[in-house]
Parts: sequence; C-alpha cells; structure tokens
Amino acid sequence: MSTTTKLLNTIALLCLLAVGIALVSQHVFGMQPCAWCVLQRLIFLVTAAVCVLGSLLSRAKAMQKLCALLALVLCLGGIVAAWYQYNVAQHMFSCDLTFADRFMVQTGLDAHLPWLFGIFATCMDARVSVLGIEYVLWSMGLFIVLTIMSLVALWPRVKMA
Repeated sequence: MSTTTKLLNTIALLCLLAVGIALVSQHVFGMQPCAWCVLQRLIFLVTAAVCVLGSLLSRAKAMQKLCALLALVLCLGGIVAAWYQYNVAQHMFSCDLTFADRFMVQTGLDAHLPWLFGIFATCMDARVSVLGIEYVLWSMGLFIVLTIMSLVALWPRVKMA
C-alpha cells in the first residue's frame, strides 16, 4: 500500500471519527449544534468520501492525486468555516441567514437528516469547551492536521528539512 493510500485512509478515518464524536456529544451529552457546526460535519463527511474514493483508485495515481487535492481544498474550507464560527458567528445573537445556515437549509440536509445535520442552537449557544478548549478549536485543529496530511498525500516524497 502506497503512502498516499495510507494517508487517504487515515484522513477518512479521522474525519469519520470526528463526526462520530460530534454525534455522541449531541445525542448523549446534549451539546446541540449550530449551522456552522453541521456545515463542518458535512465537510468532514465529504472529505472522508473523497479520501475513500482516492484509496479505491490507488491504481490510477492521477485520480488518487486529484482526490488528495480535493481533500486539501475541503480541509482548507473546514479551517475557514471553523475560523468564521470562532471569530464571527459565535459572537452573534443568531447565525440565521449566514452562509452555513442558508446552505444547510437550501440543500435540505437539515430537514432530511436532522439527527446528523439538524440545526438546533445558535452559534452563541453552541459555544462549548471540552478540556478547557472550545469545541470549534478542536475542529479547526483537526482540519489543520488533515490539511497537512493531504499535502503529504499529494507529495509523499518531498522531504522536510
């Protein structure tokens, strides 16, 4: 198994683990998600799907690299979403009509899969700390790690000095 395939598998696993933890936090511990939270869940799930596809296409190196590039772009989008939630949205009384809210509602994901993508809190209300670190910063940190892993998957032979 190539380095790129291993990295894509690891990225997919970490993304699914992140969504699993978010669902346990919501359904077991009562941490209700906001629009930006569920948008990040969607980004994690799409990243996982892209990485699984890239792993399955391990014989087609160009397609595998394309999947690694898509994962990189998605993870950068995740960083932006987490940054926006942390610096802007969670300081607003309502995140109604923000990009995340409009996107999740217009796609119908919140209505069709409310257990996964339902928006049940404002960003201000969804502000929660775990081990003294805000939940959104955990998400941002994971997106940063995944971005680095995606870069390494794109160029596995580049040696760091």
